[in-house]
Amino acid sequence: MATQRSISANLGVYVYGGAAIFLGILGLVSRDFSTPWQNVGANVPLRVPLAFVTAVIELAGGISLLVPRTARAGALILTIVYSVFTLLWLPGALVNLGSYDAIGSVFENLSLVAAGLVLCATFWGAGSFMARRRHLFVLLFGICPISFGIVHIIDMPGLLNWIPGWLLLPKMFLAYVTTLGFFAAAIAILTGILAPLAARLLTAEIVGFELLVWIPMLSRDPHKHFNWAGNAICIAIAGAAWVVSDSISAAAKNEN
Repeated sequence: MATQRSISANLGVYVYGGAAIFLGILGLVSRDFSTPWQNVGANVPLRVPLAFVTAVIELAGGISLLVPRTARAGALILTIVYSVFTLLWLPGALVNLGSYDAIGSVFENLSLVAAGLVLCATFWGAGSFMARRRHLFVLLFGICPISFGIVHIIDMPGLLNWIPGWLLLPKMFLAYVTTLGFFAAAIAILTGILAPLAARLLTAEIVGFELLVWIPMLSRDPHKHFNWAGNAICIAIAGAAWVVSDSISAAAKNEN
């Protein structure tokens, strides 16, 4: 019953778990990883079977997360899966410090790991080893928007091309607002100053990217695997931000 109440009070669980199901189905249909975010090289032995097994695990983890009796196991499964993909990017990030692509990918995957750890802390119950470290997991997530903002700065020319032309505000203004939004959210989450509001706005920003950028890209070219993978990963990161936002808000209410 406690787990069921936790899920019903945390809508981010559904987005986070739904994204894992999306990733799993995509992997089964395409027989591939969600590249380039899931960094498994083309020359890796047994790559197709590995992609199939990973997809099954993601699908099982997402479904388990949404079932109260297995939610704890689902959170742990997804945390482990996303940890593996984070570690796969780490060697490239450490070797090629002159390029931010690998570093940015580390933090994108790390945001999913941090959210999974927050869910583990939620489902393990008060007083448990995981629950006592919930705040550390939130701070781990809070580092990630800094990287998101840096990626926006580095990729600014490309970012401008991704912003829909029908929006009333100038593209450069929107690019800077969203970039500063990432940095502001990170500061708020890491310091605890207006953290609940900042986490909610961060979630809304990432959801906005999904609605305004990734869905239109998919509708223009539904046969491109990159567009499907980008949608799945964006929804997963939005779910991660939502999970952390719900956790921060719940903690703030308990303190009052």
